[in-house]
Amino acid sequence: MRHKLRNFLFILIAGLIFWLNSVTPAAAKVEGSQSRIRHILERLSFGVTAEEIQQVETQGIEAFIQSQLNPQSIAESPLLAQHLNQLDLSLIEQNPIALRQQMGANLKKLKNTKLSLEQQEEIQQQNIELNRETRDQATYVQLARAIYSRRQLQEVMVDFWFNHFNVYGAKNAINFWLDDYVNELRNYAFADFRDLLQITATHPAMLIYLDNQFNSDPNSSDARGAYGGLNENYARELLELHTLGVDGGYTQKDIQSLARIFTGWSVDYQGKKGNKIGFYFNARRHDQGEKVFLGQKITATGMGEGEQALDILATHPATARFISYKLAQYFVADQPPATLVDNLAQTFLTSNGNIKIVLDTLIHSKEFNDPRFYQQKFKTPYQYLISLVRMSEIVQPDFKRIKGMLNQLSMPMYMCVAPTGYKNTQQAWLNPQSMLQKIGFATAIANGSLNRDFSLDDQQLEANLGQLSPHTQQVINQSPPKLLKALLLGSPEAMYR
Repeated sequence: MRHKLRNFLFILIAGLIFWLNSVTPAAAKVEGSQSRIRHILERLSFGVTAEEIQQVETQGIEAFIQSQLNPQSIAESPLLAQHLNQLDLSLIEQNPIALRQQMGANLKKLKNTKLSLEQQEEIQQQNIELNRETRDQATYVQLARAIYSRRQLQEVMVDFWFNHFNVYGAKNAINFWLDDYVNELRNYAFADFRDLLQITATHPAMLIYLDNQFNSDPNSSDARGAYGGLNENYARELLELHTLGVDGGYTQKDIQSLARIFTGWSVDYQGKKGNKIGFYFNARRHDQGEKVFLGQKITATGMGEGEQALDILATHPATARFISYKLAQYFVADQPPATLVDNLAQTFLTSNGNIKIVLDTLIHSKEFNDPRFYQQKFKTPYQYLISLVRMSEIVQPDFKRIKGMLNQLSMPMYMCVAPTGYKNTQQAWLNPQSMLQKIGFATAIANGSLNRDFSLDDQQLEANLGQLSPHTQQVINQSPPKLLKALLLGSPEAMYR
């Protein structure tokens, strides 16, 4: 025990030395195609693997980029199928409405005044477990895809879009719709932005999260109770966070008009009136009056008004700029070059918001390929842990432990309360506490905490991690060889992409 403690303290001290001397990594700047290959893999995937390096070296960088932009052309990994087959998917394979009805039936039982306190607690616990297990299944499926999918850029974009269109899993019954919501974001990850707006605007997860399910014309025939008045939450976040951005030029009156436009966009929990996952337009709660939105007259056409508003927002120059800025920040730098944002915004407008074309432009831009930006993006806890598993090529990792590590690193999956989603900047995630935790997890993973039967291969890990900075190499050279894996996993090179 004392020996293990001594080793851990050594790693901890070495890790702090890494950090104190490397607020940004002093990674060796290797010029040439090898450094570009690594840059491409680090930004278009969650972590470099031997298979990907070989793939890029064989087919070439451009062919790899185009295949990642067209994920349907990539045969999926047998490892992914193997992991998915081993997971319990019994809940997320059910229709979310059925799960919601199961919870509703339990809540109905609680109204029986003859139940004992123990019986009430048992029923309440059943609902807690139903929610938790459904969210866990959605979490483990996503972890398996992020780690093992060969369609890595698609999974990276799922991470991007989920935070852009964030929902909070623990609110009401959202857990039951999480897996379906993520799958829709995956299906439309490279589509026109207008399609993404449609998917999110009509998805029960978003309608529940931002309360649009309650949004009603107070003078309409079905307006009563919780559904008795105008709710501006979705309209406000649609403008501020999903499309135009906070400085996008809209007014409070536009928010109110947009809220009126989206009255009646709701959820059918009975599964009788809505679509297959529960979206339902209730014309009897819709505001039938004319509206003016962003200076344009909106004629009363029921659900068509919302479609028209989404058309306006998807083609607005402010939306083009806002989405371009966020993509440039995610893929290039926390403070992205203005020239890149301008270029992407122009591409967004001329391509009618086609995300694949915008990403193609981004990846081939001079800014993305400028070595000044190599290894400069600090990984979020999610990106960091996924990358450790991928770079270490750990088989059968314990997803439950990864989930627990994410909780401890303040980034629990599907549990960001704020509609902003999790940030992806260094300022948000680089702090002393998280560094200590990451170094501790790096040591634990090196010692087999994610799979006791798997031994990390030092040479493979070093090859996947890439060339180390002189400072990192010096620390490693001065350390006992048996601590090499932990030092590599906790090094600055492993924490930046």
